[in-house]
Amino acid sequence: MDKSERIEIGIVLYPQAQMAAVLGLTDLFMIAERMAALHGPEHAPALRLTHWKPKSPAGAPVRIHDSRPSDGGMPRTLILPPSLEAPISPQAAAPYVNWLISRHQAGTMLASVCAGAFLLGETGLLAGRTITTHWRYTEKFNARFPGVKLNVDQLIIDDGDILTAGGAMAWTDLGLHLVDRYLGAVVMIETAQTLLIDPPGRQQRYYSAFAPRMSHGDAAILAVQHWLRETGAKHVSLADMARRAGMEERTFLRRFRKATGMTTTDYAQRLRVARAREMLQTTVAPIDTIAWKVGYNDPGAFRKVFTRVVGLTPGAYRQRFSTGTGG
Repeated sequence: MDKSERIEIGIVLYPQAQMAAVLGLTDLFMIAERMAALHGPEHAPALRLTHWKPKSPAGAPVRIHDSRPSDGGMPRTLILPPSLEAPISPQAAAPYVNWLISRHQAGTMLASVCAGAFLLGETGLLAGRTITTHWRYTEKFNARFPGVKLNVDQLIIDDGDILTAGGAMAWTDLGLHLVDRYLGAVVMIETAQTLLIDPPGRQQRYYSAFAPRMSHGDAAILAVQHWLRETGAKHVSLADMARRAGMEERTFLRRFRKATGMTTTDYAQRLRVARAREMLQTTVAPIDTIAWKVGYNDPGAFRKVFTRVVGLTPGAYRQRFSTGTGG
């Protein structure tokens, strides 16, 4: 890649955008460019970092910061950073929507982090796609953008022209992912080592708690959900749940899945795994003992379910997240 080529990465400063992420991404890309130059300054591409914001309430965003002398051109990527406030409203998003659509149609990749996905969703460009955002936003995002499929187990989903990242700190993962794309894996690894952060490859499900859908309005199913939470779903059968709801099993299965979006089996497994994660983090109890305490008579079956849900084995999860306390 010739040094004369400039790769512009723009960051959009929409209302309540997290400035720590904006400045952190700016620093990350500047460090990456420095790392690339060490491998051969005559061939290292120049990264151009720009910040974009409307100059008037109804105006389209313009460049308000440029790391290099302006030469016009078009950003290769536009990033919608996270927010520490509630996700942007449709009204607040309106000045950005047509501009983002036009940039995308002209070839710019659009990327979001955490709540930035709500601004991206307002463009309609996510319809029919699978994306990620913070796991706590699952219900709110599904209600607002029903035509978009969420996979909040993943921390990064790269769909070519659309790139989405999960939690608020996932801007580090997204930044390194873009460094890998534009400057190569070697520069990406060196940038991660310089900043003492993990390279991309983590999954959001390592960190997410089980947050089932509770605002569905089905009182009978909600009562069963509360009961399952109280009992830890230990040794609970379908017949027990249906009886608790006052329904025939077939009717209960249909209504439970409609209300929660999950089968009863998957729901119960995730409740047990959530309890097991707490015990793995805060106790030194043997894994087989934990399996029994959360309702599994077969430790092998527990390990299999835990790994499928969390993405790590129980042992690897404890090694990574244990507080080191007993109890």
